[in-house]
Amino acid sequence: MMTAIPHPDTARIHLHCAIITVSDTRDLDSDRSGQLIGQYLNHIDHIVDSYQILRDDPELIRSQVEQLSLDPTLAVIILNGGTGIAPRDTTFDAIAGLLEKTLPGFGEIFRFLCYQEIGSRAIASRAVAGVYRNKLIFSLPGSSNAVKLALENLILPELSHLVTQINPNYAKSTQRNDI
Repeated sequence: MMTAIPHPDTARIHLHCAIITVSDTRDLDSDRSGQLIGQYLNHIDHIVDSYQILRDDPELIRSQVEQLSLDPTLAVIILNGGTGIAPRDTTFDAIAGLLEKTLPGFGEIFRFLCYQEIGSRAIASRAVAGVYRNKLIFSLPGSSNAVKLALENLILPELSHLVTQINPNYAKSTQRNDI
């Protein structure tokens, strides 16, 4: 598998992030994917300001993303779960309509990488990414393997670069004294 190369023009910054797991069955103890996202973000010194589990309800998901987007220090919201095509998979439907700008390459490359691992089942993924109210939004499948694939190969190598493209002053506006 190809190793992603982060942009050399991006200084290391500490991003404030939110994690939303969308599931009707998981709780804080059984949410391996949400925990995995948090571990990856913390490992590279990003700050997880919010971590929650929501049931698969598009109005609830949309409302929570809208609420989180009001936080001026928050830069990134990563959702996992609800991106398939089953009747209860509504995360894509909730998120896609909010996005002011989409990153089509994210979904395309993610599905290509999934195809290399799981074959044609990758076509059922409605993983999506984009921008809403100057926040970078990623919506991933609930599978821990899919979360790991997206984080390692697409999200983490580009996260700081993408955030500074959206808001060039982000690093200055969120500096902390304890860093």
